[in-house]
Amino acid sequence: SSQQEKEEMESRTMLLPPTAQRRNSNELLPLCRNYVLEKHTGSLILAEKDIIIIKRTLCICVYASTPTRFITHNLPHTPEQLCAHDTVQNSMVNGVMHVYTKRNFMENTELDLSYPDLQEYIGDMNVMMALIINGPVKSFCYRRLQYLSSKFQMHILLNEMKELAAQKKVPHRDFYNIRKVDTHIHASSCMNQKHLLRFIKRAMKKYPKDIVHMEKGKGQTLMEVFESMNLTAFDLSVDTLDMHADRNTFHRFDKFNSKYNPIGESILREIFIKTDNCIEGKYFGHIVKEVMADLEESKYQNVELRLSIYGRSGDEWDKLAKWAVKHGVYSDNVRWLVQVPRLFDVYHTKKQLSNFQEMLENIFKPLFEVTVNPSSHPELHLFLQHVVGLDSVDDESKPEQHIFNLDSPLPANWTEEDNPPYSYYLYYMYANMTVLNHLRRQRGFPTLALRPHCGEAGPIHHLVSGFMLSENISHGLLLRKAPVLQYLYYLAQIGIAMSPLSNNSLFLSYHRNPLPEYLSRGLIVSLSTDDPLQFHFTKEPLMEEYSIAAQVWKLSSCDMCELARNSVLMSGFSHKQAKSYWLGPNYFKEGQESNDIRRTNVPDIRVAYRYETLCEELNLITQKAKHISCC
Repeated sequence: SSQQEKEEMESRTMLLPPTAQRRNSNELLPLCRNYVLEKHTGSLILAEKDIIIIKRTLCICVYASTPTRFITHNLPHTPEQLCAHDTVQNSMVNGVMHVYTKRNFMENTELDLSYPDLQEYIGDMNVMMALIINGPVKSFCYRRLQYLSSKFQMHILLNEMKELAAQKKVPHRDFYNIRKVDTHIHASSCMNQKHLLRFIKRAMKKYPKDIVHMEKGKGQTLMEVFESMNLTAFDLSVDTLDMHADRNTFHRFDKFNSKYNPIGESILREIFIKTDNCIEGKYFGHIVKEVMADLEESKYQNVELRLSIYGRSGDEWDKLAKWAVKHGVYSDNVRWLVQVPRLFDVYHTKKQLSNFQEMLENIFKPLFEVTVNPSSHPELHLFLQHVVGLDSVDDESKPEQHIFNLDSPLPANWTEEDNPPYSYYLYYMYANMTVLNHLRRQRGFPTLALRPHCGEAGPIHHLVSGFMLSENISHGLLLRKAPVLQYLYYLAQIGIAMSPLSNNSLFLSYHRNPLPEYLSRGLIVSLSTDDPLQFHFTKEPLMEEYSIAAQVWKLSSCDMCELARNSVLMSGFSHKQAKSYWLGPNYFKEGQESNDIRRTNVPDIRVAYRYETLCEELNLITQKAKHISCC
């Protein structure tokens, strides 16, 4: 009965993360990434023309978020309790951390911290791959996407002036003073070229005798480094730095990476934009704090900066946390993500790692240790209070020699010279993060989200892995070529942080960028800068990104405010301290009720349109599903 369905749906909703609860509708069967149809096999007719797909493929991303309510295990909450009762140990088995309590030599109990099963994950991934190449399904999804585009154009024709009038009635609020979050920006390039140039010149005058580099066991001062290059402060210019991406970097990721080196010298990159060097990241810390000061001055712009952990050694987390704490790189306008470059093959060739599991241990073991006992890594514990997620980065266009399947070597046995495929990296990162988040939630610590670079280039299965495992993704360009996946990303409302200026220099010209198309169809998209050092010219790169997009694509004020609101929803800023204040106390609810135009400057008309359209699409799927089950 309808009453039973409602009760069942409400009970499932209680198990959902806040983002999923926000998306859920009391009028619909759950049908999105976190709460779609139950996971079982069966046929489903989507349209009148007997388009058949497998029912469970539309809900295959049950993994995507860990439930907030689960069986609580009796894990002691303080280091004192740990010492008094149990010894908590962790070890990696088949690439995933397992946590044990040990009372004595004979008694050793594993905590029930669940994570996605490898066999089930690969099976679901294969189903997804079959789904996205199914002809009738592609036709159905393409037609639905075209319908969504046309429907939005009709909405604009009928309601554009009403939206504008609603915005004009709001006192004080406009696009400039609503909160925006740059959800995809790398810390090593968070400044523009002019800013870096000014800092280098200032450092040469202020710290000429600082020992900044070791050459053959001998320390070199900053002045000696520049003298060895036959350069003075007067000689330096933006053109000399040569860090801006140009037409030569298009489809040349190798050339783009070289742009991170000021004046083409890797030594200067190490000195000025690295956290681990002879001066313990002193200069980089100063630059980041200057960027933070600019953000605080602007008040309404916020960023989520990405720092790197490579997995080459087990002390990388401690070094990074020490840098952050020592230099006080904290701001209310900034949160951190930690990115893991997919460079196992490079480290393995250099004999720095013997197998892939060693890399995973170096990345995750310190996180488990500090979660169980914060006093074991006090600086890391403090740093993690401001870290909101992990990212997986590298050139996606690199060819992959291996297909992830059940015959793939386990991480401990991955000793090949070839790099593991994208889906392999993502699964083992997510599996470990799931266990870690269970543990951190029990201990009352903030959890981490998986927010990888995905769909910028390379094969389409990257986007399948992203759909199944990610909270949101960066780039997502290849969705324009995959109507089935694009439609699923829409139904699941998975966030996509897009960087048109970055893409314009690397993979896709600005006019071909699908962002306006995604926005019109109702995908959750936002604008981000990626690398201001390489792509932007002004002191406010995020505003530069918005202004160019508005001019090129003729975005309205409502469109831009909607993008800004999406960026806050996608971000990792906390519910109590940020989002409820920036968006309104009911932002996690659904439809018009979730919006406060006095804070977001997004008219209720637009929010109601998005919600009603999504409900109609979900209804289309669920009604057909119920029709087939009745037959």
